[in-house]
Amino acid sequence: MPHADRIAVHQVVPTFARRDAIGGHALLAQRLLRAEGFSSQIFTASAPRHLRHLVRDVRALPAAERTWILYQCSTGAPIADALYERAQPLIVDYHNITPARFFVPWEPRIANELEAGRQQMMRLAERAVLGLADSGFNRAELERAGYRSTTVAPVLIDFASFDRRADRALDRLQRGKASGGADWLFVGRLSPNKAQHDIVQAFAVYRRCYDPQARLTLAGGSSSLRYERALRASIAALGLGDSVRMPGSVSDAVLAAHYRTADVFVCLSDHEGFCVPLLEAMHHRLPIVAFAAAAVPETLAGGGLCLPDKEPAAVAHAVSRVLTEDSLRAHLVRSGERRVRDFDLTRTGAIFTSAITGAIGVAA
Repeated sequence: MPHADRIAVHQVVPTFARRDAIGGHALLAQRLLRAEGFSSQIFTASAPRHLRHLVRDVRALPAAERTWILYQCSTGAPIADALYERAQPLIVDYHNITPARFFVPWEPRIANELEAGRQQMMRLAERAVLGLADSGFNRAELERAGYRSTTVAPVLIDFASFDRRADRALDRLQRGKASGGADWLFVGRLSPNKAQHDIVQAFAVYRRCYDPQARLTLAGGSSSLRYERALRASIAALGLGDSVRMPGSVSDAVLAAHYRTADVFVCLSDHEGFCVPLLEAMHHRLPIVAFAAAAVPETLAGGGLCLPDKEPAAVAHAVSRVLTEDSLRAHLVRSGERRVRDFDLTRTGAIFTSAITGAIGVAA
């Protein structure tokens, strides 16, 4: 990019968390932008104390000329309204905003924040030079919102980070398998749209009909205390208290241990704008059974068994097939390995930088 050293491309992330997919994406984007010769900082309104050295306070976002703003859009945030008023050219990197309807019965405050975020995303269409989307599903939303120029630039993922040595949890989980039984895994925040309650229902049928010693791990922090409480009550009512683990948000090493000891990854989400854990499962050669909703079929692209409905008995039967039919399991693993190569950082990084430099070049 000519004269890139004279241009700044600063990112704005409403909330920064390193182990969050968007936080990881922002760090890799910063690295790529700097490699292109741009000045690039990450500005945020909120970050844990131990990560603040990686970011700057959004109130310090400079208003200098030849400064571009790259907004990582995934929820409602006051900064989005402020960006609308700024003069600098804007690129919106859209990771999808969960429809508010999923949270209305559980967390009305979060539902209001999500609805505000969608309104902000649509308003920013007036200002954005480019709308980036990490899936075609998300791109379609940008186009419906009126973005004049859009493109798909897959989420940036450093698969080397998945290969860090698993910690002592690996030994503990492997010992737990000695008594037999399959291990189901889902990774994602406890959230109504991710439908962990449907996984629990399908798992209950699977234990009753196929494998009474099976175990289920639902790894991830909580987006709704009310939903989490209802989920735990459902688990108890189904008599699954000893077979369902909910370890919360875990370290990369512990997460790697769960992937390495699981037998199948089950995703029954009703809404995903991309779903990075599907790629993590493919990377760990874990067969996937998923409900074909929102962006999930696009992300899988044949790398998993995609179901047209998620009636519990149908899901349980699909998992049983994957775990007992060697040829099917091997096919899914091979397909996942092929699919995950599409997200190699060399490839996705080139797509991302081309989109950014192209937008700046056109506007220059």
